[in-house]
Amino acid sequence: MQFESISVVGLEKNAGKTETLNYIIKKLDKKMGVTSIGIDGESIDQVTSMPKPEIEIKEGTIFATAEKFYRQKRLTAEILSIEDSLRTSLGRIVIARALDRGKVILAGPQSTVKIRKLIEKIKSFGAEVVLIDGALSRLSPASPVITDAMILATGAALTINMNELVKKTKHIVNLIQLDEYENNHELSKLEDGIYIISDKIKKLPIKSLLTFKSLEKHILEYGNKIYLTGALTDNFIKYLNKQKSLKEVEIIVKDFTKIFISPETYTLFTKKGGKIKVLKTTKLIAITINPYSPYGYMLNSDEIKKRLKEVIDIPILNVREDELCLK
Repeated sequence: MQFESISVVGLEKNAGKTETLNYIIKKLDKKMGVTSIGIDGESIDQVTSMPKPEIEIKEGTIFATAEKFYRQKRLTAEILSIEDSLRTSLGRIVIARALDRGKVILAGPQSTVKIRKLIEKIKSFGAEVVLIDGALSRLSPASPVITDAMILATGAALTINMNELVKKTKHIVNLIQLDEYENNHELSKLEDGIYIISDKIKKLPIKSLLTFKSLEKHILEYGNKIYLTGALTDNFIKYLNKQKSLKEVEIIVKDFTKIFISPETYTLFTKKGGKIKVLKTTKLIAITINPYSPYGYMLNSDEIKKRLKEVIDIPILNVREDELCLK
């Protein structure tokens, strides 16, 4: 595996993210580091109060967690560094090397800047690849400004309706795989705001899409190519969808984690000719599925994989049954 950092992200709580992380830790034959955005690895789910898989690391793994949870580890470890500048609400971040196999609760910083610094620090101690656990269904660790690649966990926890599961998963994959905007370097320098891109770049007099209706005229009268430094909302795309044609309209965002639109709204926008692009794409390398719902329901694993493979062209597996090639 040629990536130096990989995020493991669940589309919903109990989608199998932690089990996927444990699978990669077990199978990957490289010097690895592991940490989390937020808290993960606890034996009881903090939201559902149900038992959940704990994170088990092997000898030689470099792990980073908050002081509080470092003390609770069930393994022997050598402390490599204590990072006061990466302090969280649970204390400073402790970076350590596991001296034997055991279980640990992971808790890392939640800011993009701090998690990037932590990844580099872990790599400086010899980790060839750093795994990031995205806690509480946060998609932020999947941002391409944080990790090189991502693995997405989905399944019955998202919905027990097979059609909805496929639709919602495919929608996220569509957003992850959006095309990059060709002049991304120029836009990446712009400060917070909304910009019209034409012969020259013009900043609109609003800070976010929350107030786009306060503009003196329809936003498309300013120009058809719009760059947003913040979030792209469902309400805004619904507003644009009222136009008969959107063939000349192009919306540009930093990356897919900034997009909050429903599958239905996105489908109508693209059918009318509208385009959404990103400054930087995320490399999605696999999807893992968990057929078990935390509320006692179970879907057919083979059917989930079959239906997803009909619409998604990347490896899809159940880590309890299948093998993912991790070199």
